[in-house]
Amino acid sequence: MTQRSRIMVVDDEIANIEMIGAVLEEEYEVLFARSGEQAIELARRSRPDLILLDVVMPGMNGYDTCRRFKQDPATADVPIIFTTGLDGVESEVEGLSLGAVDYLTKPIRPASLQRRIDNHLGLKQLRDRLASLATLDPLTGLGNRRMLDAAFGTDSRRLSEAERDEWRSIILVDIDYFKGFNDLYGHGDGDICIRRVAECLIAGTRRDRDICVRYGGEEFACILHATSLPGAIHIAEKMRQDVQEMMIPHSGSEISDWLSISVGLVSGRVGLDLPMTQWLEQADQQLYQSKHGGRNRVTGRELAGR
Repeated sequence: MTQRSRIMVVDDEIANIEMIGAVLEEEYEVLFARSGEQAIELARRSRPDLILLDVVMPGMNGYDTCRRFKQDPATADVPIIFTTGLDGVESEVEGLSLGAVDYLTKPIRPASLQRRIDNHLGLKQLRDRLASLATLDPLTGLGNRRMLDAAFGTDSRRLSEAERDEWRSIILVDIDYFKGFNDLYGHGDGDICIRRVAECLIAGTRRDRDICVRYGGEEFACILHATSLPGAIHIAEKMRQDVQEMMIPHSGSEISDWLSISVGLVSGRVGLDLPMTQWLEQADQQLYQSKHGGRNRVTGRELAGR
């Protein structure tokens, strides 16, 4: 069954919400908010595919709400259509200049509303596919460094206290003696080897919010959300064991007859406010310890602070 697109309707008038809901509910999953503040919180939790936003509302008006959406990386790319009784050109220009994709004046005509939503959802799906291609590694199907940057991009100062208190773990993985593998077996087998290691890492990062990317060459990086040090070490050990159990011959390895990986990781609170580069540097130091300690092992530590 195809998953329905999620539309969020933001309007302080119950009659407008009921009318738009009746038009859209058969084709889309429809969410409702009656204020700008409520809409911002709901959007962060539900990740809508498109937002219908009233302009004139008590408290935070539609224009200010739109600014907040566009400032937040989590909602910046969500198409926004303004719905309003204001029919002046200046009002429309202001809405479009804030990043809205369309502007509908009330009373809203159902057929026009549905057609515009279909058009803008189609454009969003095309943009999403293009963005996905730009963030995917073609060899493994994993994300690439650009995806890692985007996943780490949310400013923690915009997060709630509960979100800032959440644990995050970063895992770096390196295939042991991979240059020797390529030299012995050739680059074709080397590519197959990289893909099979990627499969093991994917198996360890199946939760929706976990991310695994090909970091470069024979290196990989994983972000585990809501995962403290013991949990991250458990997952990393499972990855290491899964690679060993594939029993891929590697006569160029100095430590084993089979392919192996070395792993370094760090865990800390999201609210540490450390840039991604520092998380990666700390994880890389742990990876160095694994290599220096004999390879085919996991080394990790907890980052201090909150």
